[in-house]
Amino acid sequence: MENTLLVALSRQMALARELDVVANNMANVNTHGFRREQMQFGEYLMPVASADGFPLPDRTLSYVEDRSSFHDFEAGALQRTDNPLDVAIQGEAFFTVQSSDGQGESYTRDGGFQINAQGQLVTANGQAVLGDSGPIVLDPTDTSIIIAQDGTLSTKDGVRGHLKMARFANPLALQKQGDNLFRAGTGQTAEVPQAGSFRLAQGEIESSNVKPVLEMSRLIEINRAYASLAGIIQKNDDLRKTAIERLSELPA
Repeated sequence: MENTLLVALSRQMALARELDVVANNMANVNTHGFRREQMQFGEYLMPVASADGFPLPDRTLSYVEDRSSFHDFEAGALQRTDNPLDVAIQGEAFFTVQSSDGQGESYTRDGGFQINAQGQLVTANGQAVLGDSGPIVLDPTDTSIIIAQDGTLSTKDGVRGHLKMARFANPLALQKQGDNLFRAGTGQTAEVPQAGSFRLAQGEIESSNVKPVLEMSRLIEINRAYASLAGIIQKNDDLRKTAIERLSELPA
């Protein structure tokens, strides 16, 4: 009976974790450039060591193991905004921005940029957008901002910088940082995208790649599975209670 309880609890813990992930996906369905997250589960067999010399040898039990999560880097749909500071990436590349702590680099697909009080080009959360020579700074008098397909940013008074783009051989190894940012994983190095491997579209923004219908159906499946396991645990408790009551009725 204890085995039934432990196996069911391992699955419930995994479902609770998956519920958090799906709920976060739903919360970011309107976040520009957001990448949906998925869970990766595995099977854990117990016991690792067993005694096979008994008439009834140890029975291998299968538990659910929450191994990790990963991001789906499928591109989101592009939305036309006609805002000159909105830029969408077409292709496998990322914008490079200054990390939230001000040290190192982070990467994002969210091209909804703004200009802060210091004239710096920043993300919606205030991180400085990096160019090939550091943060891109505009003069107060700059008008007619143009961002070319290769990332060159210019105004009527000339070129102001070139957006620093990055690509990774294995995007799945990128680590979630928060604020819709990623950082390079252990042993990963950002590479310069080859010319023609991407293009930027000014006046457009990339939507989240979350599919609301898919996530809602997954929420329903998780809730049903959790409720089913709760019923199994309750029946197991009832069986234990009945066994104890009947054993107590036996004469000493």
